[in-house]
Amino acid sequence: MNLTRFLAAAALVISSTAQALPEPTAEQAQALKSMKDRVVTICIFDPVGANGPAVGYAKDYMLEAKKWGINADIKAYTDERVAAEDLKAGQCDAAAVTTLRAKQFNKFVGSLDAVGAIPNDNAMRKALATLTSPTLAPLMKQGQFEVVGVIPLGAAYVMVRDRAINSIEKAAGKRVAVMEWDKSQAKMVQRMGAQPVASDIINFVAKFNNGQVDIIAAPAVAYKPLEIYRGLGEKGAIYRFPLVMLSAALIIRHDRFPPDVGQKLREFVYTQIDKAFSYVEREEKGIPEKYWLDLPANEKADYVELMRQARIQMTQEGDYDPRMMKLLKRVRCSQGEAAECVLKDE
Repeated sequence: MNLTRFLAAAALVISSTAQALPEPTAEQAQALKSMKDRVVTICIFDPVGANGPAVGYAKDYMLEAKKWGINADIKAYTDERVAAEDLKAGQCDAAAVTTLRAKQFNKFVGSLDAVGAIPNDNAMRKALATLTSPTLAPLMKQGQFEVVGVIPLGAAYVMVRDRAINSIEKAAGKRVAVMEWDKSQAKMVQRMGAQPVASDIINFVAKFNNGQVDIIAAPAVAYKPLEIYRGLGEKGAIYRFPLVMLSAALIIRHDRFPPDVGQKLREFVYTQIDKAFSYVEREEKGIPEKYWLDLPANEKADYVELMRQARIQMTQEGDYDPRMMKLLKRVRCSQGEAAECVLKDE
């Protein structure tokens, strides 16, 4: 397994949005004067360390940020968990982490990755556009933290070592890799009657490739660098049915930045997401067609309902933010009539 290549690919998705920042307005320039003599610490997760690709991209981006009067010290981390902990402890002024990991800083945005809540790229685009609205700006803050951008990383698809596992019934008793720090994943697997196996981004594909688990959910950008084809072999399959839409969140400690910078950054990041979508699309097309399987329409409907019931239960149990669940339901229903749209339980 080449974890470094995968994380470099993920860094490329994020860095592909790093185009030239617009010149600050006179009002913004005045606010940014308070940053003139300050250096902000940006925490970057890069498995290679200080000389890795993600850190390199961040340094390039910070060169552009200088025109806003923002001077940054890039701090490299080889463990995302530690980067998140240092942001929490105040040792970092900003950080980029997966939205799953971001839930501890902002439950509203962290619930964007709810199972089955975003069914396709168009829905993801609409959800991200909605999050840039000034009306939702208060929800971007939670305590000392503010989400200043969300970048799509692509759908996580169910991947199986044996394509005979083609129904919920046949998944019963099978071993499924779940992130050990995200309890909602284990709950979903247990609802299927399957066996959750605690894992992390560092080892979940290795367990799949070595036969320690039978099922994983992973994005297309992981296929080549993590050599998922080894686990798929000749019998495996990838179901063309998004389980979740993955994303990364950019988070700042808002008291260390000028007022209104957060809203401007959210608006700017959204203008750049087409590049991320294009990269993910290319990676999906690069997966051999022999691995892709489409579910029959009736089975899709069953899975959609299973995930809806799981979201409702996990929202009631506090895993997801009910405000985000309502927002994402409106997004789904804006794409066409569905049975859930007349219901009031989510």
